Amino acid sequence: MEESIVKDSNGNILKAGDSVQVIKSLKVKGSALTIKQGTVIKNIRLTDDDEEVDCRVDGTSVVLKTCFLKKK
Repeated sequence: MEESIVKDSNGNILKAGDSVQVIKSLKVKGSALTIKQGTVIKNIRLTDDDEEVDCRVDGTSVVLKTCFLKKK
């Protein structure tokens, strides 16, 4: 089984458990939650899609596109 390589907006390789920072304010679909630019998200989880990561923000589980993240 070939493991996919997940990269952030700057091309850095992301691994499960990494901390990332949001580079653009994002509105979460179906929720009143807005993730502000500069928010640090700890302990990300990789998904089957190499352009998305699963994480928790303010107690809410969300899936974020890696193009809006940079490795901390």
